[in-house]
Amino acid sequence: MSTHELNLTLVGWLGTEPRHYPGGGTTTPFTTFRMASTRRWFDREKGEWIDARTEWFTVKAWRGAARNVAESLRKGDPVVVHGRLSTDEWNGPDGSRTTLVLDAIAIGPDLTYGTARYARTVHTSGPGVESATAGDADEIDAGLDPAARADEPGGHLVLDDDLAPYDALADDERGDDPLLGDPLALSGPR
Repeated sequence: MSTHELNLTLVGWLGTEPRHYPGGGTTTPFTTFRMASTRRWFDREKGEWIDARTEWFTVKAWRGAARNVAESLRKGDPVVVHGRLSTDEWNGPDGSRTTLVLDAIAIGPDLTYGTARYARTVHTSGPGVESATAGDADEIDAGLDPAARADEPGGHLVLDDDLAPYDALADDERGDDPLLGDPLALSGPR
């Protein structure tokens, strides 16, 4: 491990659609996107919010995270990315250019602006099966096709597709499940 790494946490917005490069042979799979981050503060003298200059970064996610990013994030999504900062130099039509690159160690949606539902990736062995969500693992073990859906002949319901927000659930749908019941039930003593 290097002792001279520049680790950085960025909070911002996806400025482009993630582009996935699946790799193959000796190439490592990765996904890349552009991310914008704008520092903002409240100016008490003027009584208004002030935006600084928007900084742009190229974010790269590697290996298993690459596919998860490509399948989960879209242009305009708010994200939090933690990673190693570096620069990428290249020659463009108007001369030498430099881009800030963040090799992501951890990445996820910024839940300040919305909700998300986590589904763990389960890697399975076998021909033609690369990965599945945790909800699909039991279906694979039971010999069911996780790609099949309830509305298809022979299909079944996959819970990861049911993304109803907590507030949209009726009281009887919440039941006794501590995760769906009182949202503070798992916070422990105060």
